[in-house]
Amino acid sequence: MKKTTLGLGALALVLGVTAISAGSALAYSGNPTVQGPNYSTERHTAMLKAFENKDYTAWKNLMQNRGMATKVITEANFAKFVEAHNLALQGKTAEAQKIRQELGLGLQNGSGRNGGGMMGGMGTGRNFNR
Repeated sequence: MKKTTLGLGALALVLGVTAISAGSALAYSGNPTVQGPNYSTERHTAMLKAFENKDYTAWKNLMQNRGMATKVITEANFAKFVEAHNLALQGKTAEAQKIRQELGLGLQNGSGRNGGGMMGGMGTGRNFNR
């Protein structure tokens, strides 16, 4: 009986830690109000400037090939990406999500372009600080 109780307790602990870790890892993906783990004020300011100026090259350099967004976003679709970013900052999450889906980002079922799923993130708001 004690072994079963300890085993179930350990399993519950492992599942709880896994759920919390996964939740925090995904929390900033597409949510401009949550800072990513690589957030810094300097990088955030530079990223905002890249979005403001629609400077794809600056954004790409700041992203350093991290995240699904760097595989999907190109110079040709960067303006649309910026539009989604701005909509998310305005709290228009449904509109931003629609653009994200068109771009192949943030699809929870993993069906995004190039196999991208929720982990892709988009770089909106603070999530670009991975």
